[in-house]
Amino acid sequence: MEGFAWFLHKYVMHGFLWGLHRDHHVPHNKKLERNDFFSTVFGIPSWLFIMFGIMDGLDWKLYVGIGITLYGICYFFVHEVLIHQRLPFFKHTENVYFMALRKAHKVHHKHLGPEDGECFGMLLVPRKYFVEAAGYLKRKKGK
Repeated sequence: MEGFAWFLHKYVMHGFLWGLHRDHHVPHNKKLERNDFFSTVFGIPSWLFIMFGIMDGLDWKLYVGIGITLYGICYFFVHEVLIHQRLPFFKHTENVYFMALRKAHKVHHKHLGPEDGECFGMLLVPRKYFVEAAGYLKRKKGK
């Protein structure tokens, strides 16, 4: 799912559906964004895969639908709660992986337009952000 999500983010959300994703890259104080519409966009095929997978005798479509749903749940907790902190959990984490995720996403958001972006994935983070987070924690504990 991570590879598929990376592809969709880079070529669809930063491509022909940039109009829906744009407000996610612009600072604001709104509770909801147009970008939140993507949860519905991805929820529909998930529901259809699950429904048809059950109707066809628990075949592969059921598991594809479950995979999309689980990735969506993961997206909510990682992207909305951990990274953008829409809920007040993990605000002061010292977990290297969580810190690397946040940094990679921050780098992704420094680009306010659809082009020249980087770090389009959600769960897989380039090594340099792990190194940076670990170095920060080491310096912090050394004080």
